Amino acid sequence: MKKIVTVLAAAAILSGGATVAQEYKNQIKARQGTMWVIALNLGTLGGMAKGETEYDAEAATMAAESIQAASNVHFASLFPEGSDGEMNEGSTAKPTIAGDLAGFNEKWAALGAAADKAVAEVGTGTEALGPVMGALGGACKSCHETYRIPQ
Repeated sequence: MKKIVTVLAAAAILSGGATVAQEYKNQIKARQGTMWVIALNLGTLGGMAKGETEYDAEAATMAAESIQAASNVHFASLFPEGSDGEMNEGSTAKPTIAGDLAGFNEKWAALGAAADKAVAEVGTGTEALGPVMGALGGACKSCHETYRIPQ
């Protein structure tokens, strides 16, 4: 009996990393999905801002509204302690997020504010796109510099 308990304990210890990774699989997928929504729509706005695609006020507004909707996700709740990139392959989140949720939420709120402004302005013409992209990009960069593992 003692041998079985020892073997089971060893197996539990050795498989601990896999358990942690699976435990947070849904949170990691949810936050990555949110980022993909933002990136896709930033691409739409960026293409118009650069003149790579024709400006379309309706499409620009829809892209900005999608970024705004994504920024309304309670994102910090998707970063529980142990779900970071040091503990989970496929994640680029720094472990410091869990210990600095106030700072993380502040940066996430800055994206929301930039998205709100984008919704109000992108439909007014191409001249609004540059400043909107600057504000959105600045919010993204600020958070990524602080809370993302460099790739």
